[in-house]
Amino acid sequence: MSHEILLLEDDDSLNHSVSLKLKKEGYTVYSAFTVEEALRFYQNENLSLIICDITLPDGSGLDFCSQVRRESDVLFLFLTALDREEDIMAGYRQGADDYITKPFSLPVLISKVNVLLKRFPTDNPQSIVSGNITLYPDEKRVVKNGIPISLTAKEYFLLSFFMENPMRILSKNQLLESIWDIEGNFVDENTLSVNIRRLREKIEDNPSSPIILKNIRGLGYIWERKCEKQ
Repeated sequence: MSHEILLLEDDDSLNHSVSLKLKKEGYTVYSAFTVEEALRFYQNENLSLIICDITLPDGSGLDFCSQVRRESDVLFLFLTALDREEDIMAGYRQGADDYITKPFSLPVLISKVNVLLKRFPTDNPQSIVSGNITLYPDEKRVVKNGIPISLTAKEYFLLSFFMENPMRILSKNQLLESIWDIEGNFVDENTLSVNIRRLREKIEDNPSSPIILKNIRGLGYIWERKCEKQ
């Protein structure tokens, strides 16, 4: 299976030329021209790398990178005309793996992409199993007792976060950050509680008396069941 790359670039001509070259290299490429479009690909595809401009029609690539980095370890490369030292440092502070300034050489970009993707783990688990619940990261799919569970994007990211960190108390701040808003605002604790309640309704046999996803008063929440990566 080829690596999947998301290209977020609002310049039509540049988006087309970079996408075409990446596809010729054997990569699967999803082209987005706005942050809103990029979010849909990010939430629904199994991405290995995101290539992102900073100045975009509906937001900032820095904010998008910040959200991605709080939720995922997907590789992130900025491709932008912002070439001041402070711009470059800001990109790395948000969690970027590399930063390329325009104008740039297309062969150099491809070389950097190839080098970055060599770092991409090849032993990603095909599934994470916790009792009767199985999460399939590549497909962003969850089943309980062999039956698919319909989750919102926020519910999926929360569940994935818990199952990646089983038997650990996760603070409310950690969980709030895991569903960071693209505009740069934290969701409040009530929104978190609502998402936890809805998630419990889908994964617990008795949501009113949870035995898997428990609240630890004053500390946060814990996934109180072992998880096995397969």
